[in-house]
Amino acid sequence: MLTHEDIWRGIDRLARHAQTSPSGLARRAGLDSTTFNPSKRVSSDGKKPRWPSTESIAKALAAANLDFDDFAALISGQPRGGALLSRALADSEANNPFDATGHPVGPDWEAIPFPGLAPGDAYALTVQDDTMRPVYRPGDRLVVSHEAPTRVGDRVIIQRRDSTRAAWTLAEKTVQGVRLTPFDPLRPSINLPLSQIAWMARIIWVSQ
Repeated sequence: MLTHEDIWRGIDRLARHAQTSPSGLARRAGLDSTTFNPSKRVSSDGKKPRWPSTESIAKALAAANLDFDDFAALISGQPRGGALLSRALADSEANNPFDATGHPVGPDWEAIPFPGLAPGDAYALTVQDDTMRPVYRPGDRLVVSHEAPTRVGDRVIIQRRDSTRAAWTLAEKTVQGVRLTPFDPLRPSINLPLSQIAWMARIIWVSQ
């Protein structure tokens, strides 16, 4: 059974899939721009949940060129058809095609087949240089996710507040910050306060 939270999470993921915001998705669907806003999700007194209409969902899906099966897949977090957005990691360094939370934005992403299931927000970045050796080589495709929980020992991509971005091994995680180990064993670990981190995504799969 789908819950109120499930449906609205699906709307948010649908907007992200369409590379826009919930209000942008509503406008694209020919609806009032506030239709999918957080303020519309509960009653004015904050006590009763409010649900989007089936008509508004249908219009939003049509605007994103998806159907209700796709919407169900977005809600569950399992992409339908095994496709991911992808681009070169070096290009992403230069052009920063991410929103403030680290999700893909802009037109310069391509859809690629993915042989398996991944979280609904997953995307792929292709290594183009030798900076990640000896762990990753040019041509390796890294599938990353913000929804996948991060644990000590995971390999992650971190973007700092100054927009610099790099891949690391998560060596320690506290309420104040993280300790990161580079892939090159000759380089030292660094301690990074959470205040300097814009976003962190876990590398969940690698095609080598």
